[in-house]
Amino acid sequence: MEKGKVIMENILSQMRKGILEYCILSILEHGDAYSSDIIVSLKEAKIIVVEGTLYPLLMRLKNQGYLSYHWEESSQGPPRKYYNITEQGKLFLDELETAWNELVCGIEKLKNIK
Repeated sequence: MEKGKVIMENILSQMRKGILEYCILSILEHGDAYSSDIIVSLKEAKIIVVEGTLYPLLMRLKNQGYLSYHWEESSQGPPRKYYNITEQGKLFLDELETAWNELVCGIEKLKNIK
């Protein structure tokens, strides 16, 4: 693999990691989700993440009070843990949304400087 391509993949990976909290909370804003459903949603959005990355992040968001979870019986095996966004998480998501919009606006301004 070319050196430039490796560097670009590393940069994209770091950018994705930096917005994972925002993405996860955005997914859960639409309803409760099982961890594998969260991974599927992220992959469909081309924000690739592996379980080893997702689970510590879910636990951190839970410990910060932004997520909670509940168990549901499954016809396909043991009970499943479904995550949901808390009221505190919704407030945090609003802050992330504002920060994201400011960032996008700032980047657009920089791109249009003549």
